[in-house]
Amino acid sequence: MPPSRTHIRNVTAAYLVRHPDEQEALQPLREALARREDPTSRKTYPGHVTCSAIVVDRHDRVLHIHHRILGKDLLPGGHIETADTTLPDAALRELQEEADVPSSALATLNGYADIPLDIDVHDIAANPDRGEPAHHHYDFRFAFHLLGGRKIHLQPEEVTDFQWLPFLEVTAPAIASKLALLHRSTSS
Repeated sequence: MPPSRTHIRNVTAAYLVRHPDEQEALQPLREALARREDPTSRKTYPGHVTCSAIVVDRHDRVLHIHHRILGKDLLPGGHIETADTTLPDAALRELQEEADVPSSALATLNGYADIPLDIDVHDIAANPDRGEPAHHHYDFRFAFHLLGGRKIHLQPEEVTDFQWLPFLEVTAPAIASKLALLHRSTSS
């Protein structure tokens, strides 16, 4: 059974306690959670919840995959499936599927076991081949440390390449700044 609306609301509320300045940006997510439609279904429009994994290696670099269909470098992540019981479960499953990194090779960032490092609302273009209108993804981005070295094995149906980027080069500026801030506070 996918994450419940209550679980998603609670995670969102805990996130907004840490990031009260993001209330307005997350208003579309809160409106989606107030609707009758299942917020975790990929067929719910104008938007639905997705999850991503921010994987940080011992050199303070973040794993990015090159998504075949979208043609760009992204964090490993995607749509929620019925077997995902929590939002972090969905992020970990997507990471396992796309890069073959199991949860046993990871530790959550201190203080971020149940709260995402970032929640992003972003636009997805219409995909007529799939019958999908333009819509939003409400992406819950959970952060993990990679324990030791790990060989990445890509899922060729969805992913064509990967790279490790330093914090300041992370493709999502909000994540780059949050990671840099966390790194500075733990280095002090």
